[in-house]
Amino acid sequence: MKIISWNVNGVRSILTKGFEDTFIKLNADIFFIEESKFSEGLHLDFPYMNKSYHLYWSNSKLRKGYSGVACYSKQEPLSVSYGLNNGKYDDEGRVITLEFPSFYFVGAYVPNSGEGLKRLSFRMGYEADLRSYLQELDKKKPVVYTGDLNVAYQDIDIKNPSTNHHNAGFTDEERAEFKKLLDCGFIDTFRTLHPTEVKYSWWSYRFSARAKNVGWRIDYFFISEDLAQNLEDAFILNEIEGSDHCPVGIRIAL
Repeated sequence: MKIISWNVNGVRSILTKGFEDTFIKLNADIFFIEESKFSEGLHLDFPYMNKSYHLYWSNSKLRKGYSGVACYSKQEPLSVSYGLNNGKYDDEGRVITLEFPSFYFVGAYVPNSGEGLKRLSFRMGYEADLRSYLQELDKKKPVVYTGDLNVAYQDIDIKNPSTNHHNAGFTDEERAEFKKLLDCGFIDTFRTLHPTEVKYSWWSYRFSARAKNVGWRIDYFFISEDLAQNLEDAFILNEIEGSDHCPVGIRIAL
């Protein structure tokens, strides 16, 4: 099974930059997108998708054109849920969970701590709630967790670690909280298969950061420990443009 995750930084924008062709070429079994900035009247589908995929989406109920996630799946899931327990955080369109016979798929767009770290406490609470949610699912069946998780938790995951300790996505608080997911037994697929490879998934639009490869690895696939033997590949497709993020993916026997 091939699963892709991509923060597209706006569906309206990415559709003008070859997204349909990229989507068809990647031919994923599950294709999850974050920061869709979806609003009513903005289509998330096109003929190929309609014919080949089941589509599920969640948008922000608080602000138009903000956040939002969507998931395309070739296989119809057993169930679909939005947000975390009791729909928490669904008002910002952050999480979709698909249940399949042998695993749960959880896609998320994790809140950014924001300029001046004004949402740091909100983000830390989200991280704890998300971890608890994943652990509850994992007791029932294994979990594949992906998305723009908005943190570079190791020095190797960011171009300039020494100058970013007080910036959103690389604070000591965020990194420590994020690492607790590993302590719970979840596996960072890319770092497991590529322990020393330097590769990024996000670049600022400023200062020609992508051309200079001044980036961050903040887009991930985590899997339950029980799925470790099923993992075949984990990759970052940084040759694919169209957004300030690039797609990431895994191949896994499920």
